[in-house]
Amino acid sequence: MLRYFSFIFRSSLRNRRRSLLTIASIAVSLCLLGVLMAMYTVLFLSTDATPAQALRLVVHHRVSITQPLPVSFEQRIRQVPGVRDAMIWQWFGGVYKDARDPKNFFARLVVEPDHFFNIRSELTMPEDEKQQFIHMRSGCIVGRKLANRLNFKIGDKVNIQGDIFPVNPELTIVGIYDDPTDTEEESLYFNYQYLREALGGNSQQDLIGALSVEADNPNDVPKVAQTIDDMFANSPYPTKTESEKAFQLSFIAFLGNLKLFLAAICGAVTFTILLVSANTISMSVRERVREVGVLKTLGFTRGSILGIIIGEAVVIAGIGGVLGSLLAGGLCTMVRNFPFTAAFFRNLFFTPGVAATALAAAIVIGIISSFVPAYSASRTSIIDSLRYAG
Repeated sequence: MLRYFSFIFRSSLRNRRRSLLTIASIAVSLCLLGVLMAMYTVLFLSTDATPAQALRLVVHHRVSITQPLPVSFEQRIRQVPGVRDAMIWQWFGGVYKDARDPKNFFARLVVEPDHFFNIRSELTMPEDEKQQFIHMRSGCIVGRKLANRLNFKIGDKVNIQGDIFPVNPELTIVGIYDDPTDTEEESLYFNYQYLREALGGNSQQDLIGALSVEADNPNDVPKVAQTIDDMFANSPYPTKTESEKAFQLSFIAFLGNLKLFLAAICGAVTFTILLVSANTISMSVRERVREVGVLKTLGFTRGSILGIIIGEAVVIAGIGGVLGSLLAGGLCTMVRNFPFTAAFFRNLFFTPGVAATALAAAIVIGIISSFVPAYSASRTSIIDSLRYAG
């Protein structure tokens, strides 16, 4: 069929307006499909983890991440064989300045400074700033990206109005850290003891949201997780111990079955592209019935005609697929670099694998959508084709 490529290409663009509209429709649909596939990949198929992340686990309540755990669990977990270190990890929430302004949103977390840099070993910060964070009860640290966005400097005061906790922390920035993985740079951390003392006799004083645990080596991680969960299985506060990524995905689970949503949308988009392409090819074939008769008169076989018509659909779908892939790549870059993008989607890349899948889908759609009209045209006799007046 390669010898007919020039003829196929010219024929596919014969009706330029219709062809361009079809290509545009396929490109937009493939762009959406590509972005959805990239999202699915980064959320559920990506296994990349830094050496530090591969050692970390998160312990939270088995029923829900919104249910608290007793603070006393921390010491018991540190005694589990294979555990190198553990610390309290508490989402504080709260409001910074005006909650209606999205630029004021960032993660505000409570940790134990003397354990923080042992467990979050990939974060880097000058030693004097680390010591300030450890010893200054009202000190806090912020990520470099967050500091640049809100123009934070060391020594600045940060006042947060509590919502989950009846506490309004008055914090001082004592350090700015860098994160090579770019997943923590939109966060603020402050001292758990500050929160505990501020709560006084409040019932929340002895409850925590979760614990971050570091294992001795990656091979110990499954055993450590099982041991911790078995330890508290019959307590009033049963635990679920999982990897950092699985824990982060549990936040997205509040939206529902995201896997099903993404798969359903991808299926709907694919079916839409199929209908658009099939309609275009069917119209093209109906307009060229007499031409098919002429081609047969000139010696073109049924197989050649079948291949030419399918080839035209593949060319249109392929061009749309390439344009859609380029659009999807650009959109992924925009999402990745958007200031308020969630940590998950900072790794949203339109990888060569996703691009190849999207292009393959476009080609398959072109073949499937054109097969029936192409087969029908190839089976039409010369007499019926030349007699056609439609």
